[in-house]
Amino acid sequence: MPIIFIPGIMGSNLRMSAARQRALGADNNIAWRPDNLGATAPQYNDSPAERQRRLDPAETEVDQYDPEGNPTGDPKETSDQRNDDVKYSVGYNGFGRLDGPLLQHDLPGTTNARTREQKARARGWGEVYFGSYSDILSLCECHLNGAFSGGTPSVYLKKHIIGVEPSAWQAHARPALKALDEKTLRETVKGCWFPVHAMGYNWLKGNSESGIAIAKRIDALIARYREQGFTCEKVILVSHSMGGLVARAVIHPEMGKLADKVLGIVHGVMPAIGAGAAYKRVRCGFEGSGIGPRILGNTGVNVTPVLGNAQGGLELLPSQAYGNHWLQVQQNGTMLKSLPLKGDPYEEIYKVRGKWFGLLREEWINPAGADGPGFDMSCALLDRAKSFHNAIVSTYHDQSYAHYGADPKRTAWRNVVWSMHKRAKPQNVDTLAIAADDAQGEMQLIDPAQAVPKNKAPLEFEVEMLEAADPGDQTVPVHSADAQLNSGKFKGIFRQSGYEHQASYSDDAVIASTIYSLVRIASTMTWPK
Repeated sequence: MPIIFIPGIMGSNLRMSAARQRALGADNNIAWRPDNLGATAPQYNDSPAERQRRLDPAETEVDQYDPEGNPTGDPKETSDQRNDDVKYSVGYNGFGRLDGPLLQHDLPGTTNARTREQKARARGWGEVYFGSYSDILSLCECHLNGAFSGGTPSVYLKKHIIGVEPSAWQAHARPALKALDEKTLRETVKGCWFPVHAMGYNWLKGNSESGIAIAKRIDALIARYREQGFTCEKVILVSHSMGGLVARAVIHPEMGKLADKVLGIVHGVMPAIGAGAAYKRVRCGFEGSGIGPRILGNTGVNVTPVLGNAQGGLELLPSQAYGNHWLQVQQNGTMLKSLPLKGDPYEEIYKVRGKWFGLLREEWINPAGADGPGFDMSCALLDRAKSFHNAIVSTYHDQSYAHYGADPKRTAWRNVVWSMHKRAKPQNVDTLAIAADDAQGEMQLIDPAQAVPKNKAPLEFEVEMLEAADPGDQTVPVHSADAQLNSGKFKGIFRQSGYEHQASYSDDAVIASTIYSLVRIASTMTWPK
């Protein structure tokens, strides 16, 4: 029963086409690989045009491991060298040499012998941001396959899983969850391998397209295990962030169409109905200090050419299900405007043209001057995003579990607030025009419609975007994540605290609740006689 890990946005490594690599004069074809600081660190200095060309949906693909084809774009670099960061060092305590899909070195003298690291890379571990996901990949591999390697429960399971009340991992009271007993665990893992795979996707493209692609890969994986002589009927999906939207596309009857081969899904920190941070980051860049935000783009000028042309990024925006009045304009604590009013942020916010509070600054979309990209194309992508959101709004697997941040100390943008500094009240917020924009959340607006004395400049209004103020994980607000709880379709929900969004799968409670959820899902499997 393979465990398939699906990462979040920017959690899959991407490579450029050979043509784009040549056009950029690059030594290798790395478009996005955060583990490789040698290639990634210089990207913090890229111009908006360079970012747009490097992260072009039409010229990128998942950087998959291929030791034979060696698709690195660098004749001096092998596929194993590119994936050198991928290590499996946890091991299986108590195991000798056994048949089965374990991550162990092949015995000396084996034909085409491979190391366990090469086996992990072949499972896709090098396709994803390994520095962020290595813990969950390695620990699920170790603890599910080594649960009773010596006949008794492993030390980890005995101490942290068996008999532990789910409330220890901040399980929500609805639905009620019971502690996992040793008998259930033993019966679930007996005679079964749980090889852990990672499947990256091109996060610049739509999540429906990614879901279809991953569904095909899962079908092929099941077929391969069957060819090797194993009984392999179903898989379990584990997702991070936007990967949850991809996982829902995998099982959607008009997209991946794979619900019959997915036993269940564990969703981690999923923006179930979008996140206000997506609007904030397109307009003002990624927040935070240090090199990370610089690489991602710490200004709207740098982020818009990437996410404004990427359907996947636009599908993180608040959907219609997010509700009304989340984009606000305030002055001295008084609400001057809030949108959407009619439940359609696509038409009221994202696709509006010439409004200072709109999502897209037209002059930021296509700095590379490429054929195609522009405001109209971005609007077309937004239309597709809207269709995708509406298609999956109620799509959840019957065997779903979720964990996410509901931490008041890890605030996220549930509401995005523009605060205006001016004693005079503008006659009409809609008619204000941008006079200056630092692309990081501060603007000067003028009111050309407001009457002023002859030869006097129009009134200026300074606005700034307020910091995040709602419980969450610093990216996804609990308002969005709670859509899973409110759906009534989940077998277990963990509303947690203490971790930041990207680093969630390194948190002890997240790892424990994930392993618990995986066992609960696996225990429902009815194997053929």
